[in-house]
Amino acid sequence: MAVTALDPRTALVVIDLQAGIVGAPTQPYSGAEVVARSAELADAFRARDLPVVLVRVSFAADGADAVPGRTEVGGAGRSLPEGWDVVVDELAGHPDDITVTKRNWGAFHGTGLDVRLRRRGVTQIVLCGIATSIGVESTARAAHEHGYHVTLATDAMSDMSAEAHRGSVERIFPRLGETGTTQEILELLAKTRC
Repeated sequence: MAVTALDPRTALVVIDLQAGIVGAPTQPYSGAEVVARSAELADAFRARDLPVVLVRVSFAADGADAVPGRTEVGGAGRSLPEGWDVVVDELAGHPDDITVTKRNWGAFHGTGLDVRLRRRGVTQIVLCGIATSIGVESTARAAHEHGYHVTLATDAMSDMSAEAHRGSVERIFPRLGETGTTQEILELLAKTRC
C-alpha cells in the first residue's frame, strides 16, 4: 500500500548516512543510491521549510558511551577510523537542519529528538537511511510508540542483505506506518499544504 498522506508539519529523518556506513556493501540499493534519493527528499523538505533531521551514530574514542551488553555478534572494543561518523557531503552543510548524534540503534533514546520535533509541531516523520532493519526500523518503532505518523521511503534505505531489507519493508513497516517510494513521497509532498 502506498503512502496516503503527509501532515502539514512532517519532518524528514535521515538515519546514519555517514562516511563509515554508506560505503559498506548494501542491498537491494547501493549506499550511493540511498544517499542520492535521501538528498532529493531533503532538498524537497528544505524547499518547503520542513525540518530535516540528520542522524549519525558515534561513540567516544575510548568506547565509554557505546551500548553495553553481551551479544552473539560482538563488536565491542573495535576501533573506528577518524571521520567515520561524518555526515556525507550530499546532505551536510545546511545550517537549518537538525543534527542528532545517537549512541544506540534508534534515533530517539537518549538524544532529545522527540523534544526537538514536538517543539516544531511535527506530527509525522518520513524515514530513510541505512540500515533498514537496524537504525531505520528501530527509529520507526520508537516514532510509532511516541505517537508520530510514520512514513518509510523504501527505496531510500538499504541493508546488509536484501532479505533483511525485505523483512522490514514487508512485515514490520506496515504495522508501524505507511510505505512509499521516494517519487511517491515527493509527489504527495508537492500536494501537501505546509
